[in-house]
Amino acid sequence: MLIARYAKSVMSLSLAAFLLLVTFDNITDYGSNFAFVRHVMSMDTTFPGNALMYRSVTMPALWHLAYAIIIVSQATAGMLYLIGGIRLYRARHAPGAVFNRAKSDVIAASLLGFVIFFFMFMVIGGEWFSMWQSKDYNAQEAAFRFYMAVLGVLIFVSLPDGNLAEPAASDRRRHDVL
Repeated sequence: MLIARYAKSVMSLSLAAFLLLVTFDNITDYGSNFAFVRHVMSMDTTFPGNALMYRSVTMPALWHLAYAIIIVSQATAGMLYLIGGIRLYRARHAPGAVFNRAKSDVIAASLLGFVIFFFMFMVIGGEWFSMWQSKDYNAQEAAFRFYMAVLGVLIFVSLPDGNLAEPAASDRRRHDVL
């Protein structure tokens, strides 16, 4: 179905727009989200007396490094979604095998998006640095929304596409009447 191919391209391009906008915001308003990274890694807003405080990182150079890794990862995923969405759009009328091969950048972007929002935010930020204990610096709900969107697009895009079929003559006549 051609509409499914359009949907796969548009959904990929939508995630590209999101990630590239997040990247742009993180670069142009570096301080806002840098403060978030600093508080999460220093664990200074977790529960008082937290037994996991030995995990805290208080070196500013490491905060900047972690933030740079996040920004570069988001930019890379955004570019992969952009390239992949364009490739899908260009292959929309191609045979199924060609369209299926055009999915590789979107699948790679989705893998990276999952690593960013699940592994970096949920595993490292949420559990290792106990971000869940902070009422002010807790991005777990937002990260959940993001990686679920990534997984939804990944699953949909990964569904195999066959060749586009020409509608039967009876279907064309019925469609022309409608």
